[in-house]
This record gives sequence, structure tokens and C-alpha cells, in this order.
Amino acid sequence: MSNFALNEENPLQMFLYALRAPESKRQYPRRLKVFLDYLTNKGELGDNNNLEIQSKEFLLKTKENPKWANGQLMEFILFQKSRAERGEIVFTTIRNYLKATKLFLDMNCEVPLVNWKRIIKGLPSPKNTANDRAPTLDEIRKLIEYPDRRIKPIIFCMVSGGFRIGSWDYLQWKHVTPLKDEKTEEIIACKLSNNKQT
Repeated sequence: MSNFALNEENPLQMFLYALRAPESKRQYPRRLKVFLDYLTNKGELGDNNNLEIQSKEFLLKTKENPKWANGQLMEFILFQKSRAERGEIVFTTIRNYLKATKLFLDMNCEVPLVNWKRIIKGLPSPKNTANDRAPTLDEIRKLIEYPDRRIKPIIFCMVSGGFRIGSWDYLQWKHVTPLKDEKTEEIIACKLSNNKQT
């Protein structure tokens, strides 16, 4: 049994409690810190760079004056949009920063204090994404020329299935169904299934 006791008076603990996936546990605190550091650098949260102290100060000020929080979030979006226009970050990163801040406030406030509909209006449209694209045939050929024989099945699975690097973390043997040749009973292909019963 764990000795960990959740303290509802600690806003950072409440925020961390909501993070289940390993990638969320890694990324969300860093994204929240970007926003809180922005407020600290502006002199809005004092001069302490500790995430726990910053989160307490931010929550206290938000509860005292929700309009202040709304204004700070809008200014933060404008600041990040200017960074994206200079090519320092991609536009979709701004939305990710906001997701972390929204989760933090959702976990620590009984009623919504921030008008998220109004704040989201200032976000760039989702079509401004990073330069994700399918690999060209030449790129695929070059990758499968690599001498390590484990590379070929990985590349072929990713290209034919259209999945990204991160999906390997969730793929399990029970998701793979072998397809056999009726005459020879040899495995000729595999089918991926997200059905949890397989």
C-alpha cells in the first residue's frame, strides 16, 4: 500500500493526480511551468521559480480575481503567437500550453473561473500544424537498406499502418492477429486490432 496521501490544499498535487499516461506526466508539468514562468518573469507571481509555489500563487490570484487570470492567459497567447510567427515554436504548441493550464484550474476550482471559450478564440486555427508528412519512396528505400534486420519490419509496419513512433509504446502482442495461408498454414501477414478482446 502506498504512503502517498493526496493533499487537496496543494494545487500542484491535485494537478498531478489527474495525469495518468506516462507522456502526460512528463509533458504537462513542463507546459504548466512555461505559463507560470511567463507570469513570474512579468512580475505577476513574485520571484520564486519553484513550480509548487508558483502554482499556489497563481491559483490564489485567480480565485481572488478571475478577470486577472483571463487577461494573463490572453496576453500569454499573444506572446506565444509572436514566437510562432518568428519560427521559435509551432502554432500547435500554444494549444498544448493551454491544455495544461486548463487542467490545473479544472482540478483546483469548484466552478470555472476562466472563460475558456473567449480565450480559445485567440488561438491560431488548427491547420497551422507542424510539418508532418508521409515519407517518400526514396526515404523508405534508404531506411530499409540499414543492415540491422529489425529495422525492416518496424519501417514496413509504420508505413503500411500509418502509425507514429509513439504508438509503439501501446502496441501489445494481443493486438496482432496472424493471417495464415489456407494451403500451407504459414503466416503470410499480420493484422493489427485495437479490440481489447483479441
